Amino acid sequence: MKHKRFRLGSRRSRLAMWQATYVSQRLESLGYPVEIVPIVTEGDTTSGSLKQAGGQGLFTKAIQTALLEERIDLAVHSLKDLATRPVPGLCLAAVPARAPHGDVLVCRESWTLDTLPQAARVGTGSPRRAAQLRHWRPDLEIVDLRGNVETRLKKLETENLDAVVLAEAGLVRLELADRITCRLPADQVLPAAGQGALGIETRCDDNRAFEAVRQLDDPATHAAVTAERSVLKTLQAGCLAPVGTWARSDPSSSGFLRLDAAVLSEDGRRRIAATGRARSEDAAFLGVSVAQMLLDEGAGELIEAAH
Repeated sequence: MKHKRFRLGSRRSRLAMWQATYVSQRLESLGYPVEIVPIVTEGDTTSGSLKQAGGQGLFTKAIQTALLEERIDLAVHSLKDLATRPVPGLCLAAVPARAPHGDVLVCRESWTLDTLPQAARVGTGSPRRAAQLRHWRPDLEIVDLRGNVETRLKKLETENLDAVVLAEAGLVRLELADRITCRLPADQVLPAAGQGALGIETRCDDNRAFEAVRQLDDPATHAAVTAERSVLKTLQAGCLAPVGTWARSDPSSSGFLRLDAAVLSEDGRRRIAATGRARSEDAAFLGVSVAQMLLDEGAGELIEAAH
């Protein structure tokens, strides 16, 4: 059976195009022809810090608008960029299997977070990463960093930095894993909700696109990111508050998820953490439960201060 071509919307960056190509190849292997439609988002044209620009939706809103206006049929996002509040008319149809979830250091020398020199200059544009780095190493000088993966790697030299922090998934996908100096353990630096995962959106009323994309869904990854995103949604944290969260299959109990989350003050001095576990089918409830533990300990004050 010959299928009608799907139009897949994506940002223009090299990493975003890798992600779009990956999804298109998966769909084409199932018999669905795909045309990739590059779209410029507000985040691609903003030169200031993400916090000054507003953060939420910078990398997704233009693509979602194109989807709602039927200029494209599918949208692929880095899931950590996708707001937790649903857009009316759009559905998160599939979450493919996750790439590495964590953050890494790319350094001038063979350093770890513990062995970085005193007062080392470390580049990151993420309040989450900055707060967690400051919590463990308050002596570090955190330098605000913008740009795509390649730009950030270049700034290691041009900005006289000792290290930059990046998502491992992006480096792996761009075949730059050899640049990784060390992986930051989750007990020190929790990742962003959905980090390393892709989210594929369709219009809710487009059954043809929804059913095609659903074949790419990985249930274990989908459950994990549902729990993580549920934490953010319950906290009303958005993407700029210093919140880290990581869910994964509980190795001690088949069919269960373990979820860790933490909220920090921007200066890293206060860190509130919580852990929970539940059956995978209760992923959303697990996220609510862990978020409530954080709120009970005062996390709301830290989030409000960050906003």
